[in-house]
Amino acid sequence: MLYIVPTPIGNLKDITLRALEVLKEADGIICEDTRRTSLLLSHYQIKKPLLTLNDYNEAKELPRIVSELLEGRTLVLVSDAGTPLIADPGYKLVRECLAQNILVDSLPGPSSVITALTLSGLPPDKFMFLGYPPEKASHRIKLFQNILDREHNENLKATYIMFISPHKLLRTLEDTQEIFGDAEVCLAHELTKIHQSVETKLISKWLEKFNSPSGGPKGEYILLFRLKS
Repeated sequence: MLYIVPTPIGNLKDITLRALEVLKEADGIICEDTRRTSLLLSHYQIKKPLLTLNDYNEAKELPRIVSELLEGRTLVLVSDAGTPLIADPGYKLVRECLAQNILVDSLPGPSSVITALTLSGLPPDKFMFLGYPPEKASHRIKLFQNILDREHNENLKATYIMFISPHKLLRTLEDTQEIFGDAEVCLAHELTKIHQSVETKLISKWLEKFNSPSGGPKGEYILLFRLKS
């Protein structure tokens, strides 16, 4: 059997009792980065064999992991932080398990997407998670233009959420401003950690902040916005 188990996004106390129970009873744990997962397991005094599954070794490791599951082992899939599969590896493994009639169960737990949405002050009635924006500027512009076109339909209006790496934040904000004008956007940073911040500002104010000598972006960000009518 395969369990999908969310892990804390920052504060190690944000793990559920059921998640700890499943981790303790599993035959092995499938993770992205053994170093990150080892910190969590060590904190809760859990010792299990670790299997690495990421974008670089998935083609090689997936058959071996499926074989172990077919032999009757119970494995747990975790991500470095948050809910597995959400902008993280694991989708192909789950798909193959379902095709092979291997039981799969997913536990509820931490998700930075939902945490950011509930703290943003933006309408949560409808939202669209966009993952990481495209690497190429032309593709990002096209994505934002498609959002603008979509917003002409009142029934499709939504709050948009995306993950942004620090070295791409400035470029993404500039592209956002090019298509949407000087709109308000919310940036969530260091969620559940000591220096957590969730702030909403005009794009021009964010660019001013991050272009200052001491204000460069650091760490992962979640960008949220809702276009006004």
